[in-house]
Amino acid sequence: MEEQGLDEMMQDLNAVPACISAMIDTGSVESHRYFLARRTVLEMLRDRGHAVPDDEIQRTLADFRSWWETKPEFDNLTISYPLISDSSKKISELLVNITKHVLKPHHQVLTPEEKGELLLQYKVEDSQIPRMLEKDAVARYYGLQKGTVVKVTYEGELTGSHVTYRCVV
Repeated sequence: MEEQGLDEMMQDLNAVPACISAMIDTGSVESHRYFLARRTVLEMLRDRGHAVPDDEIQRTLADFRSWWETKPEFDNLTISYPLISDSSKKISELLVNITKHVLKPHHQVLTPEEKGELLLQYKVEDSQIPRMLEKDAVARYYGLQKGTVVKVTYEGELTGSHVTYRCVV
């Protein structure tokens, strides 16, 4: 009886319309994890100012799997894009982009000029700005150095929109 039930399920699965069956992921879990990790790394590199083409980030899982094939070559594992502001610097090798999480406030890295204006406007020094540790997840994501100031914008139903600043220590 169990065998008959299995046969019926297989017939039902084979009868699934093409539009729905296209949404069923039949690939390996490992390739899906590599796909997600690679996309997150590419987004992170772009957020850090590297010249990552849109088509690399928008690559679909099916395209990734056909490009990745069954056994990846070392060249496919390497990620190397020039820094837009300094093309001589490259980052290579690194499943979730933390800056896109719905509960994470928006972080904007201030330029040295914007930092100077902020310090003048509020008549404060670096040490008087609330701190963000260099090992904080957002600081690590952006590759922030000590002394960098980040504008943090919170959006909430109860608190509304408000801005704070953090200095990396």
